[in-house]
Amino acid sequence: MSTAVANVIEQINQSSTLKGVDLANITRASTATVSRWKQGKATPNTNTQLILSDLRYVVDTLAEYYSPDEIRLWLYANNHLLGGKKAIDLIHNQQTDEVLDAIERLASHSFI
Repeated sequence: MSTAVANVIEQINQSSTLKGVDLANITRASTATVSRWKQGKATPNTNTQLILSDLRYVVDTLAEYYSPDEIRLWLYANNHLLGGKKAIDLIHNQQTDEVLDAIERLASHSFI
């Protein structure tokens, strides 16, 4: 059974090389739980749904500039545009606006 959450996860998988273990890392859930979400056997809580939604938006935005493999690396790397922080941590902490601001600076080549 396909659910909205399963569809979001599928969209993330198609735009990046993020796998279940990556989604587990970002949402702080187990890989088994992520697998149940993908299969439509469980639904994450509202906070986790927001994290997944934000992640999808960030991945879609990064896809304009990077390949799927590069997106995964960008999300996991300490990033100078994020003050040395990792995008996955900011997304988890619902600080996605900081990540989107960094992507905007990247797009406009404004690194200051």
